[in-house]
Amino acid sequence: MNIILLSGGSGKRLWPLSNDVRSKQFIKLLKDEQGEYESMVQRVYRQITTVDKDAKVTIATSKSQASAIKNQLGEKVGICVEPCRRDTFPAIVLAVTYLKDELGVDTEETVVVCPVDPYVDNTYYEAAMALQEITDAGGASLTLMGIEPTYPSEKYGYIIPENSNYVSKVKEFKEKPDTEMAKKYLAQSALWNAGVFAFKLGYLLDKAHSMIDFEDYRDLFNKYDMLTKISFDYAVVEKESSIQVLRYSGDWKDVGTWNMMAEVMANKTKGKAILDESSDNTNVVNELNIPILCMGCKNMIVAASGDGILIADKERSGNMKPYVEKIETEAMYVEKSWGSYTVIDVQSGSMTVKVSMKAGEHMSYHMHNYREEVWTVVSGKGKAIVDGMEQQLRTGDVITIAAGCKHMIEAITDLDIVEIQIGDEISASDKVKFAVE
Repeated sequence: MNIILLSGGSGKRLWPLSNDVRSKQFIKLLKDEQGEYESMVQRVYRQITTVDKDAKVTIATSKSQASAIKNQLGEKVGICVEPCRRDTFPAIVLAVTYLKDELGVDTEETVVVCPVDPYVDNTYYEAAMALQEITDAGGASLTLMGIEPTYPSEKYGYIIPENSNYVSKVKEFKEKPDTEMAKKYLAQSALWNAGVFAFKLGYLLDKAHSMIDFEDYRDLFNKYDMLTKISFDYAVVEKESSIQVLRYSGDWKDVGTWNMMAEVMANKTKGKAILDESSDNTNVVNELNIPILCMGCKNMIVAASGDGILIADKERSGNMKPYVEKIETEAMYVEKSWGSYTVIDVQSGSMTVKVSMKAGEHMSYHMHNYREEVWTVVSGKGKAIVDGMEQQLRTGDVITIAAGCKHMIEAITDLDIVEIQIGDEISASDKVKFAVE
């Protein structure tokens, strides 16, 4: 199975744990079969490869999320990075051209597209494999997976099939309705549109070339910021006459809000948190190194991180986005391909960061024009290269990197460093990368 996972999102709905860099799919609140914490993207990858051990997985994502994907999945998946956000149609077209031009996938191969963040069991990915087989058979140009509704929801668009068979031609699509209209749709055997579909790679390439002027993947990548923002549903699905839908009746949850996430969290609390005996239906996630005590809390979400603290009624938490958009802070915790960093303190003219690197990983060789850095090795062993000079690192070592000096660190063991950045202008954009000398 060739599967494209769409990983986007602005990171507002699970604040303060999520942000533009660390969206909900990277937060480790679930547990795997060994009882270890895992994120949604790790769970999804594990499920896909359980169902199809030979699955080829490509994640279409923004540049800000690429490091977190590499951190959590390593080199197991392909990553197609969008230069900027342009909605789902451009993202899927870029991923499809990446498959053809960079990975050599044949135009006759079927591609399945799924969101990266549903909470499902393995039967969902078995149904995705069925989508591939149905598309291979050539019954229609586009095959969708529709979710059998459990209630007349106002949150989802609806697919109206011609009949209630396992696979049916699609009669029409309906936008998000009110409850009364949703009840009428359900009487017509309607399905929720979950954004899951399959097509022959060549089919979508032909569609793309008819709508966008580009030569190949590299050309499209360079023109990406000029593409029109449009969803795949509007650009392709709702205009396609040769279209069918597969009915999926298994468990499916959209965990886009804290209220829904609380239903699937491995534990009621994570981190330093205590709920007294009078608390009920309350979940606490604490990433701070100080305890949280909840007493008499009913139907609540409490979440704390370096980005902020949320205390909310569970139902009300679904309406937090406009309020979070008013909060302007830099991400205080970021996962990188080599590990992670946590902002400890920010002052005028300085910022203190804890850098945690995984054994065998290394940073890029780079320099900063406007800031000096002071590294103190807290634990572990590593190797530093500063302006081409190599130096071994061990616990207690201190190195000062002047502005304009090229530098990098390689972790021999797991390595923790406290980094103090000093300068009048401290910015993530102040970084120039080089090849190692």
